[in-house]
Amino acid sequence: MNIVVDDLSGPQIAEFLEEHVQEMRSVTPLESKHALDLDELRLPEVTFWSVLDGDALVGCCALKKLDVGHAELKSMRTSSARKRSGIATRLLEHVLAEAERMGLTRISLETGSTEFFRPARNLYQKFGFDYCEPFGSYQPDPNSVFMTRTS
Repeated sequence: MNIVVDDLSGPQIAEFLEEHVQEMRSVTPLESKHALDLDELRLPEVTFWSVLDGDALVGCCALKKLDVGHAELKSMRTSSARKRSGIATRLLEHVLAEAERMGLTRISLETGSTEFFRPARNLYQKFGFDYCEPFGSYQPDPNSVFMTRTS
């Protein structure tokens, strides 16, 4: 597997992210969907990584800088066919190491509160993320939980 910074210009990543948005819409009310679209993921304050296994795109994740030391984890996804195969763990290790290299001292995230998102919440807890209050422009939402990690 190879983890690369992606400029989001290829059709494969556009399709992969569209599947992500559709999956989120199927399990989360529209007013609680916080996934960024392609244009938002291309903003200068966002770094986006894709995970490739040969030519196959099997995962992705982004970091959106909120301020000089704080960023938000966004668009963390593993392909449906490869869930629970270690891709998310390897990707999160990589992104957290890159965040440290960038001088970021706090990483926060929003994820779903339902059972569907339990594996994601468990992964984040394994990496030292703790539950917190909404951050940035987020508001309390029964469909969302907020987590943060400081280094």
